[in-house]
Amino acid sequence: MFFSGVQTSRGELRIHESLDDLSADLVEYISELSDASVKERGVFAIALSGGSLIGLLGKLCEVPYNKTIDWAKWYVFWVDERVVAKSHADSNYKLAKDGLLSKVPLIPSHVHSINDCLSAEEAASEYDFGIRQLVKTRLISVSDISDCPKFDLILLGMGPDGHVASLFPNHSALGVEDEWVTFITDSPKPPPERITFTLPVINSASNVAVVATGGAKAEAAHLAIDDVDMGPTSLALPARLVQPTTGKLVWFLDNQAASKLDGIQFSA
Repeated sequence: MFFSGVQTSRGELRIHESLDDLSADLVEYISELSDASVKERGVFAIALSGGSLIGLLGKLCEVPYNKTIDWAKWYVFWVDERVVAKSHADSNYKLAKDGLLSKVPLIPSHVHSINDCLSAEEAASEYDFGIRQLVKTRLISVSDISDCPKFDLILLGMGPDGHVASLFPNHSALGVEDEWVTFITDSPKPPPERITFTLPVINSASNVAVVATGGAKAEAAHLAIDDVDMGPTSLALPARLVQPTTGKLVWFLDNQAASKLDGIQFSA
């Protein structure tokens, strides 16, 4: 069962029966956005998350995408990163490099990873500064409403607790508005030290895609997407705070993650 283009007050839903189908649709979506951005701006600025999301992007390395995408025009960033060595198993950079970036003809200088020799605070500050320089040159667009960068696409995963990027429920980082990149040293998930885009940056993107798979994400997906009165507890679910100001939000879910959504009925 595939629900394509279901529009809700919380964005477009694309629900797939299998991970393979979801992966195929996600990769085609990315390819289309890449083509459109390159035609319009001459570049495609994409920010990646880590986790299981990277494994769903493998088809980008295969025919036809490895040939048809204008990889030389891609500029790659990270929505969040663990402050560990780039060779560490916990590194989002390593995950993306091993699963995608090393398999396509990207220009190495277009891949913007954090400085893994710095502290979390220093790494966040340096990453923030680097993005500001690229906004000045308009390699990254700027929001019409705020001074935030306007990435062509921000790709997010979602945890069972509803966290996105390294923005966790009830964490003070959720309230950071005067910085583009912030840091945390007390992540509830190891490793504890991370850098992360702030909510204003995520919500300034031209396109945001949230990917969630598996039954463990079903309750969080329900609370994030459905018209649920969260009341004063909204900070308990960061995914619900993903609300692009002028951009487009698309949710890529499998049947299990979508199983608790209101109004979605799956045939036996």
